[in-house]
Amino acid sequence: MPTLKQFRYLVAIADTLHFRRAAERCHVTQPTLSAQLREMEDHLGVQLVERSRSGVVMTPVGERIVALVRVVLKDVENIMEIAKHGQYLFTDTLRLGVLHSLGPYLLPHILPDIHDQYPELKLYVREGFPSDLLHALEEGKLDLLLFPLPVQAADLATERLFRESLHVVVPADHALAAKKIIERTDLKGETILALEPGHRLHEQVRDLSQQYGAELSHDYEGTSLDTLRQMVGMGMGLSFLPALYVRAELGTDDQATVCDIAGTAPTGTIGMVWRRRSSRDQEYSVFAEFVRGVLNRRVPEVTVLR
Repeated sequence: MPTLKQFRYLVAIADTLHFRRAAERCHVTQPTLSAQLREMEDHLGVQLVERSRSGVVMTPVGERIVALVRVVLKDVENIMEIAKHGQYLFTDTLRLGVLHSLGPYLLPHILPDIHDQYPELKLYVREGFPSDLLHALEEGKLDLLLFPLPVQAADLATERLFRESLHVVVPADHALAAKKIIERTDLKGETILALEPGHRLHEQVRDLSQQYGAELSHDYEGTSLDTLRQMVGMGMGLSFLPALYVRAELGTDDQATVCDIAGTAPTGTIGMVWRRRSSRDQEYSVFAEFVRGVLNRRVPEVTVLR
């Protein structure tokens, strides 16, 4: 049976098409590499390479076997990573992606506890638009997303973390400001301000406006939640803002008032997203439970999901 060492030698030969350069890459002598290749060919009963003075040419069967060997070596690497992270959770760098409209209002609640609990973890945070973050995750530029669910992608895994309600925010001098709890029919005909297209919240607010008979503004669209709040305060319309943002920013704003919708409030679900078959599945499960625990203790405005 060929060994993993022989598999690595074969891949080096296929990559360099040269015995000396392949031997240098593998940090062995050329005679050692040649002997291991011959032994592998003897075990398999086929010729993998054609040798000549000018170099090496892979045989057709050799090319097919190299393609399979690359998969085997990658799987072995994943096994080693799983074992490594199973022994030493959160001792490496975690590249975390989060939406502009979520990160500033969620991360301050959880980052201090993460640092205290896992001081060796290096957390790199990148904020962005949904499509950009998903693309970066799929390309391997990010490891994990804190992201609105659902996500429809066969090669991505997800886990729910919490449910967050949306509040109606109205100008302080608006007729609805005195009600605090409003009916859905109260929003009929009202102008609703939303984030610009590309944000998940834009899609949700657009759908709510249609449900409630309100008019979604296309002339004035916010680039951030702060921009929306300021436009509401100037009387340009109403908006729907998520609970974490309301907690952080609306308590001292005397230009805008927070109202709740009677009955079941509209909500959004936030979860974790990562690539399937990641070697860090165990870490992500621990991370998810850790985030849930922090939110349970510190943020009663959200509903923790398991």
